[in-house]
Amino acid sequence: MDKFNKTIIGKDVIESLTIGMYDDSRFIYREYIQNAADQIDKARQQGLFDDGEIHISIDAAKQTISIEDDATGIEEKKVVEILKNIAQSTKQRGVDKGFRGIGRLGGLGYCNKLIFETSFKGEAVKSIMTWDATKLKSIINNRSQKEEASSVIDEVTSLTKEKEKPEAHYFKVTLTGVTNKDLLDKKEIMNYLSMVAPVPFSKSFIYAKKIYDELKSEGIALDEYKTFVNTDPLYKGYNSYIYEGTDQSNRKKIGEVLDVLFFKDYDHENNKLFWGWYGITEKNQSLNQINYSRGFRLRKSNIQIGNEDTLTRFHRDRRFQFYFFGEVYALHKDLIPNARRDNFSETNTYYEFENKLKSFFHTTIHKLCYTAADINSAIKSIDGFNNFKAEFEQKEKDGFTDKNEKEAFIETFEKKKEEAVKASSKLETIKSKNGETQTPIAKILERASAKTSFDIENDFFPDAEAKPVFRTDKLSKLSKDQRKFLGNIFSIIRNVLPKENAELLIQKIEEEYK
Repeated sequence: MDKFNKTIIGKDVIESLTIGMYDDSRFIYREYIQNAADQIDKARQQGLFDDGEIHISIDAAKQTISIEDDATGIEEKKVVEILKNIAQSTKQRGVDKGFRGIGRLGGLGYCNKLIFETSFKGEAVKSIMTWDATKLKSIINNRSQKEEASSVIDEVTSLTKEKEKPEAHYFKVTLTGVTNKDLLDKKEIMNYLSMVAPVPFSKSFIYAKKIYDELKSEGIALDEYKTFVNTDPLYKGYNSYIYEGTDQSNRKKIGEVLDVLFFKDYDHENNKLFWGWYGITEKNQSLNQINYSRGFRLRKSNIQIGNEDTLTRFHRDRRFQFYFFGEVYALHKDLIPNARRDNFSETNTYYEFENKLKSFFHTTIHKLCYTAADINSAIKSIDGFNNFKAEFEQKEKDGFTDKNEKEAFIETFEKKKEEAVKASSKLETIKSKNGETQTPIAKILERASAKTSFDIENDFFPDAEAKPVFRTDKLSKLSKDQRKFLGNIFSIIRNVLPKENAELLIQKIEEEYK
């Protein structure tokens, strides 16, 4: 080929395929776990074992991270081909979890050295390929030189061999000189991976068995791998409760997950596009960020695609994304994650997937949220009436400051009662339309009725004509004229001060003249 027509791929492409590709440094864990999972799948198929494990080690003090699996490893003769070349993956698109051959280089942007160690069963050798990330960055940042990407890779990589036990088989990635604090925060990484990695549900999540049973009945095999972070086992981050608060130190339990429900849909040839589950909670409200696993999460091969916001745009009302915990498993083989793994590549199958999932969110989820909101509003009205009724009854015993206060109480009482009666009627209507005990709304109503009676109590009728008890009646040390004068003072205080401040001041005066 004429040298003037030779295609040149410059060194900047290496940066574009590593740190320039993603907006979250934590993606490197996902990529290395994904590669480990693919190799464990192959090891299982080859009968090497039935299980397989992934071990992540984070040493913040030494600024070192490693991810190791006990799968097949790489044959000595294929090490250079697989670990040095870029975008020359030997994996199969639509079968393996990774297939582009670029993810393993993600660590280059966050360390001084990226080291791959591997040994293949039956070979008494360990291959060690080292990428000098510091040198690579120096070359890329030198704008006075225009090296080709391939020559730069030759310059920053080295391969050594060491003796190994013939029965050993593993692949290990080590990042040394890690300076990114996010990557060295074990707790934060465990939180992140609990929603991203292909790990099992925790047994403490009481609906885990129901989900597994439903998956089994649907004939769906979920890819799961035993994964440990500094020897701590990693599970999906779902639990049976919901919380409020700003961080783990002040979080407060405010409700439970009442049940999990399932959904699915098919393409035009009756192939499964997706299957999913979602948990309904007794609060029926948008869950704040302390509930780390909130929202519908999109997954392919049990690895999260994107983040908690990825499916938000599919909702008719975007708020409803965070009313739930849940997962959407993309099952169709033609749903292929894009290079950034923040969505799927756009194909006809993807468009069909998108339309079917939007339809589910726009109908089932939308109606459920609005009906649940009506239930919340009705319960609030009934609780408001019951609380005010109790306050009124206590007021009749303690005394009013004047006749005007009693009249105002009666007016408010009648208004709140009217609202509560309408709320009760609305709840009965919703109940009659959702009579089946297994529907989401029926479960929400059942939990709500356990805490609030839907019947409005009619055993209390304020008598507007009856002479009220006044607060000054208890001040027996004072003369009639003095009590009348103090009553006027109480009225003024009630009219000019906020309710709580007025009550506090009146109580102080009462104590003075008892």
